[in-house]
Amino acid sequence: MMKYIAVFLSLCLSSTIVSADVSLPPLFTDHMILQQQTHNAVWGWADPNEKITITASWGESVTAQADKDGKWKVMLPTPKYSTDHTLTIKGKNTIKINGVAIGEVWLCAGQSNMGWALGQSFGGEEEAQSATNANYRIFKSAREHWHEPLDQSHDRLAKWSRCNPTSAASTSAVSYYFGRKLQKELDIPVGIIVQAYAGTPIEGWMPENIQQDDPRLIETVAQLKANSKRLESKGITIEAAKAQYDKDLKNYNAKIDRGETMKNKVRALKPPTIVKPSILGHQYPGHIYNAMINPIRPYGIRGAIWYQGERNSKNVPQATNYRNQLAKLIDFYRSSWYEQSEGNTDPNFPFYFTQLPSWNPAQTQPVEGLEASWAINREMMRLVSYDVPNSGVAVSIDTGDEVLLHPKNKKPIGIRLAYLALKQTYNKKFVDYGPRHTKQTIKGNKLILEFDSVGSGLATGKPGQLNSFAIAGKDQKWHWADASISGNTIILTSVNVMSPVAARYAWAMNPSQRNLLYNKEGIPASPFRTDDWPLFNENDEIVTVHKPSKPKGYQAKDWDRPEMTQ
Repeated sequence: MMKYIAVFLSLCLSSTIVSADVSLPPLFTDHMILQQQTHNAVWGWADPNEKITITASWGESVTAQADKDGKWKVMLPTPKYSTDHTLTIKGKNTIKINGVAIGEVWLCAGQSNMGWALGQSFGGEEEAQSATNANYRIFKSAREHWHEPLDQSHDRLAKWSRCNPTSAASTSAVSYYFGRKLQKELDIPVGIIVQAYAGTPIEGWMPENIQQDDPRLIETVAQLKANSKRLESKGITIEAAKAQYDKDLKNYNAKIDRGETMKNKVRALKPPTIVKPSILGHQYPGHIYNAMINPIRPYGIRGAIWYQGERNSKNVPQATNYRNQLAKLIDFYRSSWYEQSEGNTDPNFPFYFTQLPSWNPAQTQPVEGLEASWAINREMMRLVSYDVPNSGVAVSIDTGDEVLLHPKNKKPIGIRLAYLALKQTYNKKFVDYGPRHTKQTIKGNKLILEFDSVGSGLATGKPGQLNSFAIAGKDQKWHWADASISGNTIILTSVNVMSPVAARYAWAMNPSQRNLLYNKEGIPASPFRTDDWPLFNENDEIVTVHKPSKPKGYQAKDWDRPEMTQ
């Protein structure tokens, strides 16, 4: 049955994949940006065996021949950063791409908080109004998923644009602030490729076949197949879904052909998707990768930023597994991009990710337990930043919202991701991290923590004493600690713990309202622990995180935090 569906749906796409005219994927449009000083992949479709010539205004010309399926690809050398170039692709027909820039290109991927628009964020409308910048390029495609890898996105309206009030307001806020900071500090053209899909687990962002031994994937697939089976009795079958999709796709393409794509100067048309049954839906492993990552490989990139994890932190066992999943995703993206680009993309390209922000009621206990799965996910990300070379984590516990899963304070996150890239990728003189714990020493009833990445010095988030640390003795019972800063160390004590053995910091779903630890550059420390005690036991009852109820008239408010000085 699935084989039949694959053939049917592939036939639905055949008119966009193979045609008499030379055609290109949406990444190749006016105002595009190519990664500087490398060989960039340029690809498309034509008649089988047709000869294609690609000529660039900077003096390079390369040729290709379409294979028996009409596909072709070349590796085009690019010079040092520059602007106002053209790219001409000639076969039986000719396509000329204008306004091409050469500079730095970054992939920006993840779920809804990565996709959250600048115009919906705190200060975003004002920021967008002054966002005109010809040296900042934005590419954003619609949300898509598919049951097998696509060569070409269904999104016929995706295209590059120069940064302007309209393109800025509608793009990812985190990605916008990241790219804007890079462009300002590097003073060269910068482009972001935004690929975001709300409510998606990490297993959807990489091929199913590389996750076969992952317990989370096994559990997910079993649940999705069971859900699909139950829907059959209600008439929601694979056959019905494919028939509806075929109808919707034809309608979508017809509207584009008629020019019915905009409403009030805003894009009003997106490609169709299959929601049910779930084995064809966006939660199924590999389906986001198939439609949103595979079609853009191997476009030349410098690196990637990632903001995802909420969907994989519904409980502590899920969150604990994220360490392995994130490391596997990074490894696959790097190795496959390197392979697909014929060795022209760095096999160890930088990959920076966002730690989950604060959510749920503010912390009241020294250490939260099985109800605090987001604290576990943060720890897994912190560990991945040490496990995986050329990676880094942007801390965001001082952003978020007690009620809303989609907080509106995105600017600090984008800037902190940029700090990581500016320091680690571009060797600029930036402090990239908040204080990072390096060593623990015990002297009597004192537990002393040493830190690096202190910048100009350790600091508190607000006036008064730090109140976000907890310590425990051998009994593993946690108590609030009295904390004092001494140089690059913090000294912890508690009248309830005469012989401390371990410390934890900001270990809760929402530690944001405590007095948090920063450096004087305004970057917060990541939550961490010095113990290696089990985070859960197999016999523990699973506690699921639930979305808080939203009070009538609730309005999101930004939180106070130290100003970032860089």
